[in-house]
Amino acid sequence: MSASELPRKEANVLKGHEGAVLAARFNGDGNYCLSCGKDRTIRLWNPHRGIHIKTYKAHGREVRDVHVTPDNSKLCSCGGDRQIFYWDVATGRVIRKFRGHDGEVNAVKFNEYASVVVSAGYDRSLRAWDCRSHSTEPIQIIDTFLDTVMSVCLTKTEIIGGSVDGTVRTFDIRLGRETSDDLGQPVNCISMSNDGNCILASCLDSTLRLLDRSTGELLQEYKGHTCKSFKMDCCLTNTDAHVTSGSEDGTIFFWDLVDASVVSKFRAHASVVTSVSYHPKDDCMITSSVDGTVRVWKT
Repeated sequence: MSASELPRKEANVLKGHEGAVLAARFNGDGNYCLSCGKDRTIRLWNPHRGIHIKTYKAHGREVRDVHVTPDNSKLCSCGGDRQIFYWDVATGRVIRKFRGHDGEVNAVKFNEYASVVVSAGYDRSLRAWDCRSHSTEPIQIIDTFLDTVMSVCLTKTEIIGGSVDGTVRTFDIRLGRETSDDLGQPVNCISMSNDGNCILASCLDSTLRLLDRSTGELLQEYKGHTCKSFKMDCCLTNTDAHVTSGSEDGTIFFWDLVDASVVSKFRAHASVVTSVSYHPKDDCMITSSVDGTVRVWKT
């Protein structure tokens, strides 16, 4: 895939949030997307047609992250009210609230069976919650981090957390073993390559770092954007050929995965880009910003 095929044409602007949008995520097949923000709401959209479908309201403070199950039937969300909400997508009803974090919650993810939600919090912990049981106690607490946990990724057998303490820590659930990679800079987002071999970590020294998952080796660094004081997402394109991230000046960057050259950059938003999400199959991405919009980009 060449740089000319990367999405940079604005296809739609999704408006409706009042205030900063803190995250925007495609669903599993890329037909829909979810956004959440300072206005305490989660919104469901058809980004390809630019249509707002539904708004979910229950959080008492800003919503920081949202994730939907593979079958699109449930979603989870978290934020400033220290709670994780588990929702029915169709009815908009909150099925369960998980409480236990001692601080604000930064990130949530379902496991692949959608039976467990894992959350990352200001209280330096990752917590796993069972969606099927009626217990509101976490089934696992990982609290070996030395500072805020900003981001979480899951594999079939592992929970991976990125923290302001400068580490990316991997917990093998079956073996009960932890491995830690110290990047020496506060980590504010992690995401996994599509082949599962690498972790991309966004650090607050305006550098993205690519780590080999099996060895912890630093494979590459990506620079040019500004990331010093905001939580900003990063991810790989669906072919793993390019790395993408926003910047605090509203720009989107694409880097070549291998040689780390900037192959595309464009002004996408009027303010900080908080989130980037790449379509699972097509050359399309969505971005969200402090400017209150979610934007859809195509080739």
